[in-house]
Amino acid sequence: METKLLITAAVYGKLLMTEREAYIALNMMERVGPVAVRALVERLGSAAAIFDADLSSLMSAQGVGPETAASIMRQRAVLDVDREISAARELGAGIVSWVDDDYPELLREIHDPPLALYVRGQVEAENRRVMALVGTRRPSSYGRQVADRLAYELSEAGFVVISGLAEGIDAVAHRGALKAGKRTWAVLGGAIDCMYPVSNKGLSDEIAAQGAVMSEFPLGRRPDKTTFPMRNRIVSGLSIGVVVVEAAHGSGALITARQAMEQGRSVFAVPGRIDSPGSQGCHGLIRDGATLIASVDDILEDYEYLFSQATLPRRPGPVQKAPQLSEEEALLIEALDQGEGRVDCLIRDSGLQPAAVSALLLGLEMKKVVKMLPGQVVELVRADF
Repeated sequence: METKLLITAAVYGKLLMTEREAYIALNMMERVGPVAVRALVERLGSAAAIFDADLSSLMSAQGVGPETAASIMRQRAVLDVDREISAARELGAGIVSWVDDDYPELLREIHDPPLALYVRGQVEAENRRVMALVGTRRPSSYGRQVADRLAYELSEAGFVVISGLAEGIDAVAHRGALKAGKRTWAVLGGAIDCMYPVSNKGLSDEIAAQGAVMSEFPLGRRPDKTTFPMRNRIVSGLSIGVVVVEAAHGSGALITARQAMEQGRSVFAVPGRIDSPGSQGCHGLIRDGATLIASVDDILEDYEYLFSQATLPRRPGPVQKAPQLSEEEALLIEALDQGEGRVDCLIRDSGLQPAAVSALLLGLEMKKVVKMLPGQVVELVRADF
């Protein structure tokens, strides 16, 4: 039987609050986090009891001071849990609380697990084959290629790829899993009705249809500089490992990696050019003990215990033979040292005539080494030669 609590019908429109509803209501409160709620539950016996406790009883919980206790008393008088649940349902989302059986097991293990999750799609509570793939919002062509390949191959191997639905590496990771026809999970940095970035709305719908989009934030909570680190701890908390593909110093992906280390998760980092700012974060992680990876095999060998011999994932087949480049083609590729560049810059840096550069780029595009983008921009799409 769930714990029941008598409360005023004027506030909640009902006479009984379940333990589940209490956790959802507490999650809706500002400045009342999971650690404080855990202390209150330990002291008072249940989450529902928090809604009947007086000020001194609330303050008797470890770490709960007068300001927090007074804030709880103010907010509990105006919250409408039924309306929140109904509004989430209208958005196609369910709310999974701490006391629900379908609350993810891996997430229960962290120090400050969210009190509730708003979920569009489906999250399997017992699934431990979850791998996070994160990185910069402004990846190079190299970073995009690596993230796409790793997401695809991890999905093929049987992992759910999880990320933060940000622009850049996050979006590439989700699309790589979708391309494999597999599940992917996205954790938002704001409420599910405050999509950010708006440009990923269509992608979020695809993810929800094939996996899950989730957030701990109550409806209406817009993302800001405080919400993304909170989001990142859920990304790592839902995973058994975190893969970082390109991250500059100070990147949010590094926050996810550091949180993963604190949570006892494995951290993997993809190396890049030593002079590339986008690779400095990964190189720092490797110096600090993260596992350097060059292929999906470097990840899979750490997790063979998750698979029986009969279900061990097939390793990727041999890589397609790299194309042969002429001396002048190689000169152009060398000029694309950051993964992309403008045609006029290639002409200047290579010293070749404009007509010769145009012909060489056409040949490289036919070999699927480069791709022409709008604005006379050339993108390097293959660098294994």
